[in-house]
Amino acid sequence: MSDTKLSKALTSPRTRALTLCGVLVAALFGVAAFVPLPYTITWPGLTADTLGSYEDKPVLTITGAPLRTTEGELRMVTITATNPGQKNTFWRSMQAWFDPKEAVRPTETVYPESNPVKADEVTAAQMAESQDAATAAALNYLRLSPDQVKVKVDLGAVGGPSAGQMLALGIVDKLAGDGKGGDLTGGLTVAGTGTIEADGTVGPVGGVPLKTQAAARDGATVFLLPKDECSDAKVNTPKSLRLVPVGTLGEAVSALEALKSGGSVPSC
Repeated sequence: MSDTKLSKALTSPRTRALTLCGVLVAALFGVAAFVPLPYTITWPGLTADTLGSYEDKPVLTITGAPLRTTEGELRMVTITATNPGQKNTFWRSMQAWFDPKEAVRPTETVYPESNPVKADEVTAAQMAESQDAATAAALNYLRLSPDQVKVKVDLGAVGGPSAGQMLALGIVDKLAGDGKGGDLTGGLTVAGTGTIEADGTVGPVGGVPLKTQAAARDGATVFLLPKDECSDAKVNTPKSLRLVPVGTLGEAVSALEALKSGGSVPSC
């Protein structure tokens, strides 16, 4: 193409229009990359052994009944998230989307309140309700009276309802073990998640693919989870972790006993 023809092509109305469109699109993408979005980024959080201590204080303090000396661990698991008032950019969200160690979720599904102070208040209330439900579920399972047996739970500032199942199992293990003189864990490090009701029903909590990573990181080889979350738990599951779905506290106890004896154990 001659210089004259090239010059005409570059200065033609069509070329100028396409160039302008390209500049506008690039500008829009550039702006979008830094515009705050209503999404929260989450990643594997802390774990705490309900049979042991957290921040130098016993997680479970039980009075009114003799206690056992336990072996193994029953770890509750959390996820960590960006602050409820923080708006993450499109670019940061896309980075998290493609990182298997992070997840991007609508903020309203992570935090009940957008205000950080109110969010902390709500999650603290959820934890208090979870502790009461875990105590009731464990004592109901063991047929012990709440008038005689008192349970105090201390997990510091950890909030939310998802520790319920593991707290209940910790109470059962400290008071009765497997009912035959042994531990529920069989000496293993068992982690898990799930809400719990006073009648022992275990419910879904969300964030399981990140919680399994936290569990494996802290030495767990077994992960107890609500039945309804099996499909989610299979995403990026650490190879060292055995997924055990349960629907009630009784099923969780039975699954742990089967693990020790080599019996049939449910799996995802």
